[in-house]
Amino acid sequence: MSPLAELADVVVDLHSDLAEWLGSDAPPKVFDRFANALDDGFTSVVTTGDAIDRDALLAGVWSARNAQPGLEIAISEVAEIARATNLVVVRFAAENHYAGITSKRRVTAVLRTDGQLYSWRSVHETAVTTPGRTPADGHPA
Repeated sequence: MSPLAELADVVVDLHSDLAEWLGSDAPPKVFDRFANALDDGFTSVVTTGDAIDRDALLAGVWSARNAQPGLEIAISEVAEIARATNLVVVRFAAENHYAGITSKRRVTAVLRTDGQLYSWRSVHETAVTTPGRTPADGHPA
């Protein structure tokens, strides 16, 4: 498997677990996989511009189990931006599909790696707007 294909799998796997947790009555092992993929020092800048740490993100995700039944997250445009010995920077698009509404965000992430396993160190999300739609809900403006 190519390094880019492997990286794409890492991105898809995390978002599959997130969608399963948020979109169904998933068992706790799904949350555990998601949580274990995040580095202890994980931070994120979300689409509102707020910076949150790992504990805050996990508390929010934990409480949002099955909050969006049927949620699907599609990943595309995966690109490796940079790679060093123990770090990889990746950019990708993520589209949430829920209740007939699509919202898209572009994500840049820093992942730590030992060459075998990856852990998510930092994520920065930017909402992508479609002309005539608001970024938050995908509804016409």
